[in-house]
Amino acid sequence: MQNHFPFWKNLLILIVLVFGILYSLPNLFGDDPALQVTQGSATDLSESEVAKITSTLNLGKITPKAIELQGTKKILVRFNNTDEQMRAAEILREDTASQYNVALNLAPATPDWLRNLGAKPMYLGLDLRGGVHFLLEVDMVAALKQADERYNNDVRAALRMAKIRYKSVAQDKGSIKVVLRNADDKQAAMTLLNKEFRKLDLSSKDEELVVFLKISEAEVKAIKKFALSQNITTLRNRVNELGVSEPVIQQQGDSRIVVQLPGVQDTTQAKEILGTTATLEYRKVDTEHDVQRALSGRIPVGSKLYYERGSKAPVLLKRRVIITGDQIVGASSGIDQNGSASVSITLNGVGAKKMGKFTQDNIGQPMAVVFIEQKTLTKIVKGKKVRRKEKIEEVISIATIRDNFSKRFQTTGLDSPQEARKLSLLLRAGALAAPVEIVEERTVGPSLGQDNINKGVMSVVVGFALVLVFMALYYKVFGLIANLALSFNLVVIIAVLSMLQATLTLPGIAGIVLTVGMAVDANVLIFERIKEELASGNAPQSSIFLGYEKAFATIFDANITTLLVALVLFGFGTGAIKGFAITLAIGILTSMFTAILGSRMVINWVYGGQRVEKLSI
Repeated sequence: MQNHFPFWKNLLILIVLVFGILYSLPNLFGDDPALQVTQGSATDLSESEVAKITSTLNLGKITPKAIELQGTKKILVRFNNTDEQMRAAEILREDTASQYNVALNLAPATPDWLRNLGAKPMYLGLDLRGGVHFLLEVDMVAALKQADERYNNDVRAALRMAKIRYKSVAQDKGSIKVVLRNADDKQAAMTLLNKEFRKLDLSSKDEELVVFLKISEAEVKAIKKFALSQNITTLRNRVNELGVSEPVIQQQGDSRIVVQLPGVQDTTQAKEILGTTATLEYRKVDTEHDVQRALSGRIPVGSKLYYERGSKAPVLLKRRVIITGDQIVGASSGIDQNGSASVSITLNGVGAKKMGKFTQDNIGQPMAVVFIEQKTLTKIVKGKKVRRKEKIEEVISIATIRDNFSKRFQTTGLDSPQEARKLSLLLRAGALAAPVEIVEERTVGPSLGQDNINKGVMSVVVGFALVLVFMALYYKVFGLIANLALSFNLVVIIAVLSMLQATLTLPGIAGIVLTVGMAVDANVLIFERIKEELASGNAPQSSIFLGYEKAFATIFDANITTLLVALVLFGFGTGAIKGFAITLAIGILTSMFTAILGSRMVINWVYGGQRVEKLSI
């Protein structure tokens, strides 16, 4: 028979419809105000911690809507309203004995039976869900300065290892100036430096015992590129520590990073974690020279003057760093035997080797821990905001090395458990390759996000309703069938977006609205072709068959060209344009399925297998 689908094709369409309904349903249930709780220490979370949190909240007269353990590292606590959420966050953060890291967020209110099927709601972008948008500037000058200092130390170490005598190695107007003792030392130094430091441009005057090294242009570009990519990775790790769902962290230009945190309500904590560049350095205490002489300005070569936190007592430390924060791969906060805040450190292989060798050679000698933090201070000067960067370096701990250790050890001397938790989070996430500064901040409140959702949904509903009315009036029964296919198409689009966990934004809603208008085009082409076949004197059944067969090529060509445009928009566009392209591309594919197969199935059910004298079209 001409207008009859085989059983498998009907079954396929019905399965797609059922799956579409199931996986689009989670979008109807909204979000719950929630807290994501992680442990500041390395201890895994368990059901006992869930019971403990429940008890703590009950003491504060707060009854959570639900509380669940997610894996071994996170507990999600849901609440009925934001007031309870805020109060609960304050209570848990003040519970210093438990060392909780608490992040405010919104959690999907999807029923358990749908979650068990793996059904999740679509991700909502910042403009729909609310949250914070940061634009961060990477300090490339600082990145190059750090590289200069690193090369300075490396050059000095290389000359010492090769036993080449020199008078000084120091920074000089963007270059490293090496002053040698005689012509033989100069020749040996140039041979060594040319071999070991190929990324530096080497220069010298024949009559002088001086060699200059400068970072090459290619290396400058590589340093800047690395600083940007490393900072993006570090910021992503920090955002993961905050427990933020579906964040957007991407490069903008040559020195800027966009960070969008949908659903985040605690903007102060987010700013503090993202912008902070706190790290640690471990240095040997200089016990060979007098601190008082250093205070008078006579600082020994190879040493540097620091001050202890709190007491501000001067301390003389060796310039050579044992290990730095970028060699730390694990950190957890806790309380030491004396009841003070501490951070347990785990080093990578290189760091463990360095620490092991140093402690083996220096048992009985003091070692200091230097806390380093970059801060940007804003002051009003002559009515204008002036930003000034300040580097804080404080000695937080001095301890005598009693035994050889390498990979794991403990650092004490922190002011509070809160500072220990913050420092451990930053160390776990990794150090920033260069300081960052927040140059732009925008906050979209949940109410504004909901208003955008309401307007977006209204635009879809109005467009959808107008199309339904037009099709029903103009094409009668066939129009009603097209309306069923259009409804089916909308459900499948939402289901696909949910299954792909794509982020829906306002431009994405615009793509759906456009798809609603475009999806019915295929049916219009088919129905007009059927009318032409009827006008040519063909029987109704033949007209239906020929209408679908002959319109297919035109529909396919039109949709493929639009799909190619959508792919180009996705490939070359950014942000909002990508959101529009995704929904448009998905809508094109689903509309071809529903308009050609879906509507044909219903028409076959209505008109197939029977003698038809007239079509209601």
